Amino acid sequence: MSKPSTTRRLFAYALVYKFRIIGALLILCCSVGAELGGPFITKTIIDKYLTPGTEDLRSVLLLLGGYMGLLLIASVGNFSQSYILQATALQIIKNMRMDLMRHIQRIPLRFYDNTPIGQVVSRIANDTEAIRDLFMSFMATFVVSMVQLTGIFVALFILDARLALYCLLLPPIFVVIMIVHLRYSKIFITIMRARLSDMNAMINESIVVMPIIQAFRREKVTLEEFEELNEDRYVNQIKQFRIFSLSSRNIVGTIGSLVTALVIYYFGRDALQATIAFGVFYAFIDYLGRIFQPIIGIFDQLTNAQRAFVSADKVFAIMDLEGMEVEKTADVSRPEGVVKFDNVTFAYKEGEDVLKQISFEARKGETVALVGHTGSGKSSIINLLLGFYEPGHGLITVDGRDITTFSKQALRKHMGIVLQDPYLFAGDIKFNVSLYNEEISLDRVKSALRDVGAAPFIEQLP
Repeated sequence: MSKPSTTRRLFAYALVYKFRIIGALLILCCSVGAELGGPFITKTIIDKYLTPGTEDLRSVLLLLGGYMGLLLIASVGNFSQSYILQATALQIIKNMRMDLMRHIQRIPLRFYDNTPIGQVVSRIANDTEAIRDLFMSFMATFVVSMVQLTGIFVALFILDARLALYCLLLPPIFVVIMIVHLRYSKIFITIMRARLSDMNAMINESIVVMPIIQAFRREKVTLEEFEELNEDRYVNQIKQFRIFSLSSRNIVGTIGSLVTALVIYYFGRDALQATIAFGVFYAFIDYLGRIFQPIIGIFDQLTNAQRAFVSADKVFAIMDLEGMEVEKTADVSRPEGVVKFDNVTFAYKEGEDVLKQISFEARKGETVALVGHTGSGKSSIINLLLGFYEPGHGLITVDGRDITTFSKQALRKHMGIVLQDPYLFAGDIKFNVSLYNEEISLDRVKSALRDVGAAPFIEQLP
């Protein structure tokens, strides 16, 4: 079954808040309508009350009061819709970040054997932040701009259909420019995001193994490797900026100025000769100037949009990785604890077996010691027993039952493991001892610390 496109998946996240978004769009339509009503009021004042013999100060003041009221409505509406849309965008990214965090805890450990931790961190931190920019900046700007453009063209046709038809040539021109921009810019943005991920991975690995780097005097080599990644990202960013500079605000502003000049040249004379009412001509020029503001806004956010889609592809690539089961199953009775490995073969990398046809049995009450040199597979046997990895060949059973038929929760509930590399989580001592198992009381934690001889020095801590 084919996976849904990135656009559809992003849209699905937004649909969770469809009523909030619809409400914001209705407010937006009201504020855009209020904004576009201003030039009509100005047109009315010019054509009806500023020509000789038609002066009416009271009517002009009433219309100006209406103009101020429309500006106030537009201001409140713009604030409200912006606040709602941006708050919704933050909630969407919060949900996406939590989904990603849940999923990486379900991905089999084999994924982490071949993936730098810094890349995973980059997906959760940097890439979701880039997607946030898509919802907060581009989507908001795009929606607002499309509503504004629709309202402006409606107003233009109401004013003068002949002039409006002339201006309909503009959207196709800008669409072509956007397509060219997106086509060439995406190449460099993809490389930039990849290099950022590589740099994060290298920084993470360098910090973790810094004692080894310094012990073997690898600082210079490490710095050169990082500089190569940094330089590649810089070069591609410069190329992307060149495309943005050539095909964004500058070209829109140039075309806008030329079109405005042509409209004034061809139709300004008609206004002076009273063929077109001067108020209509003024309002038309006002609306024409407003066309280019939303288009410039869209162009300014195109880079953020492309960056966000590239980041979304990477985020969803991780979320598409097959995760382990997480469903809770009914608790099984306490097992006897007869563990059996039957002709088990296992490899972290295909073709490089760590365990070859291993067979042994550990019965209840027995103590079994696995002895061997580093890399002989002692830890791998425990990882297989706990279900962190699946054997390539052979069978592992507990009380005669294949461990692959257990849920991971049921399999590990009656097992304990002491890691050879100690690790302290951020939090207090009780949290580290109980590992957030709320069924373990403080008294049991203290008892465990006394049993391992840690109580004397821990009790002296603040």
